[in-house]
Amino acid sequence: MEEVSEIVQVPAEDEQNVFGQFDSHIKKLERQLQVSIVDRNGKVRISGSRTHVNRAKAIIRELTEFSMRGNIIQEQNVDYAIAMNMEDNDDVLLKIDKDCICHTVSGKPVKPKTLGQKGYVDAIRDNMIVFGLGPAGTGKTYLAMAMAITAFKNQEVERIILTRPAIEAGEKLGFLPGDLQSKVDPYLRPLYDALHQIMGAETFMKNMEKGLIEVAPLAYMRGRTLDNAYIILDEAQNTTPAQMKMFLTRIGFGSKVIITGDTSQKDLAPGVSSGLDVALKVLHNIEGIAFCKMTSRDVVRHPLVQKIVKAYEDYENNPRNHSVNYSSDKENGRRKRGGRGTGYDRKK
Repeated sequence: MEEVSEIVQVPAEDEQNVFGQFDSHIKKLERQLQVSIVDRNGKVRISGSRTHVNRAKAIIRELTEFSMRGNIIQEQNVDYAIAMNMEDNDDVLLKIDKDCICHTVSGKPVKPKTLGQKGYVDAIRDNMIVFGLGPAGTGKTYLAMAMAITAFKNQEVERIILTRPAIEAGEKLGFLPGDLQSKVDPYLRPLYDALHQIMGAETFMKNMEKGLIEVAPLAYMRGRTLDNAYIILDEAQNTTPAQMKMFLTRIGFGSKVIITGDTSQKDLAPGVSSGLDVALKVLHNIEGIAFCKMTSRDVVRHPLVQKIVKAYEDYENNPRNHSVNYSSDKENGRRKRGGRGTGYDRKK
């Protein structure tokens, strides 16, 4: 195969950002595209096969422009740029970078980082009710919170209501001490974290004291009508069908609703149907309701998280793995004590 070389200009002030710490970004490009990349005073020479050199050249140009816009290039950006380029979808980072939702209290812009996230944000703008589905790390809750705070600051709504079912993640925590707020706060901590980062703790507390921001368990929504509010239901996979129906019928005039969930991480008791699963089947044909499905490709946490999510997706989608039966701890304990079917004679 014929080997060619191409030159790409990278400004000196952007070199470190584009190349990454210890040239980690460039080394990733070299490994995945099988090219050689050498920098000489801002002139980056790319050598390899024609196809791979052209891809590497396009990606470096995209990352350079991304850096020149003031962005800090992370490993996730490089991985995503490579993945999109391999699908002949160029300059994706630059296209989605134009959409700035808001800024955090420290001045950091909040933007969608993948096409899946961009579609999610656009759906929220265009629909009254949006279901945001996808694995952990895809920004479902954080982007929804950013959109809610932006609408609140622009006086598009009068208040923000955040709720999630108070269900333990596979553990029994027992009776928690303190008043009612202290008991439910641990379940709502992810919502508080996002509010503090985007709005600031002091502003959040002032609005909460005025009743303009409400963070409460899902059970407290019963009997209410929520007008002129931005309502976010988080961890919706842990609702029962009755809870989901109750929540959806609380919506009043002038309100917008975002429902987030990961159907692969349910904490419901065995045999209990998920309200999110039922809602997806019941509401899929109703106009004004959008369903946004994100995948492992939209994970924006550490790259290893993306690989973990992808590994679980592949495992769960393999029919051969569905035949594996996992015994409950109770049954395992019974067998260890000499229960039925162990071959152990209690009378012996």
